[in-house]
Amino acid sequence: VQLVESGGGSVQAGGFLRLSCAASGRAFSINTMGWYREAPGKQREMVATMPSGGTADYADYVKGRFTISGGNGKNFYLQMNNLKPEDTGVYYCHADVTVAPTVESSWREEAWGQGTLVTVSS
Repeated sequence: VQLVESGGGSVQAGGFLRLSCAASGRAFSINTMGWYREAPGKQREMVATMPSGGTADYADYVKGRFTISGGNGKNFYLQMNNLKPEDTGVYYCHADVTVAPTVESSWREEAWGQGTLVTVSS
């Protein structure tokens, strides 16, 4: 399974962006989708995750501003509103998937996107 992000860019504080993650592959379904980010000089951290058909979980610093959605098909999204300079970083989408090419054979695997840069200026 491969994930490709899009939608990053540069915005001013208070602006918004919508990140998209397109999943492709053969005979798979998404169990859990998520967005993570790497701020400059920091480790990768969770921004938002959501089990397919379940309830989203958000990092405290994005609650009320970011919304994760999608997963019924092969794409999912992160709507980011009221962006702050501290939201700057590389955003990665992640999926935990079940691959089932045949009725008798299935397995779980994880996939990461290549990352998309979000820059928020003050």
